[in-house]
Amino acid sequence: MVRPGTFIAAVGADNPDKQEIDPQLLARHTVVADILDQCCAIGDLHHAIDAKVMTRADVHAELGQVAAGLKSARTSDDQIIVFDSSGTALQDVAAAAAVYRRATGLQQGLTFTFNA
Repeated sequence: MVRPGTFIAAVGADNPDKQEIDPQLLARHTVVADILDQCCAIGDLHHAIDAKVMTRADVHAELGQVAAGLKSARTSDDQIIVFDSSGTALQDVAAAAAVYRRATGLQQGLTFTFNA
């Protein structure tokens, strides 16, 4: 049911009991992990490895490798990519900073100070 060229961002499996993606979907397509060790332990990749349909070596790249140009990103218009993100603090900080910049640019939200 997944169309050619689809990018799937699986970002909800942040503990060993959570699962969003059928292991076969990962096994059949290009997988990029935010942090490989963590995804092997708690991400959707963890479930694919447990189901014995994938190994750690089957993962195409970590996100940092793609961002740095060390590994290829999309290689064809039809390629289906599954991004397994089990979450990192840096991603949370980057998302919060982007929301903050957008809100201040639109002059929305509340202004407050931290009293230390």
